[in-house]
Amino acid sequence: MKRHLALVVLISTLTFVFSPLATRGFNGFTPDQFPVVQIDPPVQPAGYAFSIWGVIYLWLLIGAGYGVWRAADDPGWQAMRTPLAISLIIGTFWIAAANAAPILATFMIVAMAALAILAMLRAGNSHPWLQVRPVALYAGWLTAASGVAIGVLLGGYAVVSAQSAAIICLICVLAVALKVQSARPREWGYPIAVVWALLGVIVQNASNANWPVIALATLGIAALVLRTMLSLMKGPST
Repeated sequence: MKRHLALVVLISTLTFVFSPLATRGFNGFTPDQFPVVQIDPPVQPAGYAFSIWGVIYLWLLIGAGYGVWRAADDPGWQAMRTPLAISLIIGTFWIAAANAAPILATFMIVAMAALAILAMLRAGNSHPWLQVRPVALYAGWLTAASGVAIGVLLGGYAVVSAQSAAIICLICVLAVALKVQSARPREWGYPIAVVWALLGVIVQNASNANWPVIALATLGIAALVLRTMLSLMKGPST
């Protein structure tokens, strides 16, 4: 059964990695997907930031392959496999959902993020570069992406203004990220992904000098980087 679960993770990783080929891809919600047109919403990172998916895809695939090959019976790997597999299975259908139904896609990405975080927290430390770190990067990006999806949805359906949605969701993302980071403070893959997203938000808002959003994203980057550095200074990296 253990080896079977390792294979499930590998297969779900493969379907997740290659799922963009069955769609037109995704670089953020488009303006016309909402009743209130969202043109460059301040909560959404600049388009280049989505390139992190290339790293995530490759790293998850290498880790899943190694897990089958060398760690099928390792209890540290086994503990994370069920939530990771479910997250990846949901993710296989996420791009198609995002291009067709933003509300459904938002619920899906929040579930993906929660399961990825659970997988990261359950993962052992025997092979950090192949086990916990790719999952941490995946979980960190999904944390930020969940906030982006909710923020665009709030602005797009006129629950609040796009600016208010950006500020509310960035605060929530930072609160979640700092809480998760505190549970595994020396795992830097998670905060690095969130920082990358926040840098994208800064770039997105630099052209129109949206200082409240820029300041909040900058504060979040400083907090995450400082906590990571202090944690790593306390002992050798995992």
